[in-house]
Amino acid sequence: MRLVSPLLKLLSGSAALLLLWLLVGGFSSWTRSPPGPSPAGSSDLLSPSSYSYVLNQPGLCADRRPTLVAVVPVVPGDRTSRDAIRRTWGGAGALLTVFFVGLSVGGADDLSAESREHGDVIQMDFVDSYRNLTVKTLMIMNWVATHCAQASFAMKVDADIFVNVFYLMELLRTYPTRGFITGSVIRDGRPRRDRESKWFLSEDVYPDTYFPPYVSGAGYVFSTDVAEKVSLASRHVPAVPLEDVYVGLCLRAAGISPVYAHSFLALRNLFEVRHLEYDRCTFATRVIVNGFKPEELLRIWPDFSRNHLNC
Repeated sequence: MRLVSPLLKLLSGSAALLLLWLLVGGFSSWTRSPPGPSPAGSSDLLSPSSYSYVLNQPGLCADRRPTLVAVVPVVPGDRTSRDAIRRTWGGAGALLTVFFVGLSVGGADDLSAESREHGDVIQMDFVDSYRNLTVKTLMIMNWVATHCAQASFAMKVDADIFVNVFYLMELLRTYPTRGFITGSVIRDGRPRRDRESKWFLSEDVYPDTYFPPYVSGAGYVFSTDVAEKVSLASRHVPAVPLEDVYVGLCLRAAGISPVYAHSFLALRNLFEVRHLEYDRCTFATRVIVNGFKPEELLRIWPDFSRNHLNC
């Protein structure tokens, strides 16, 4: 501890505690104890090299440069959501949509036939669980950086989200193509210390009082160079089991500040993380709206795709 002491004198408060904590061992290996098969390795620092692809589509961007690639985390057994997205916003315009899944407990889901049929399923060798969403997000970033860096932008979006692709493609023309990430930015996030909370974080896992600014994981857009920067930062940023917070930690390490996406005229949040009842003209002024079942997407999309300009 003699080496630690001089460093602590240069810091104060939670920063000093964080440095000490990292030097002496830090995190418990929360990503290594889900039910069912465990991911490889035992480090608290995540690395894409610790995982491998069961199914991959490495050539999806090889012969084209899509303006936008939508990367959708979804559980292996939810074919219904994948098909609904393919038939609605995920199949619209110049958008390239790719689904990312892990393994179900016991590894019972064989997605090879679906992968051959649609060519848009990426499956990785870790248990697909809530606590492993951080692993999944890191692997998404690594895939974009490795196999689709020639795309201008990527959008990470959950499977229960309505996406106004038409409005988004217009907005992309105004977005910077380097070092940029936007969505619904949380600037006052704090760790939950209640052990009964789904989002519980102990002080051992995250000792600081506040999170850095981060974008809601429901959906966010980033220039593809950000994917590589997050992947590189992950080698130095200890993991937390909150994937959007973890991306925020990696962004801070990479020196990138997320930008709040809102309408300047109406100060309206363009990435709506609440659920709204469908109204065509309301949805025409949003990029995403949260909380839609597959059958709801299929019901509203024909009206929206035909008539969204009539508002």
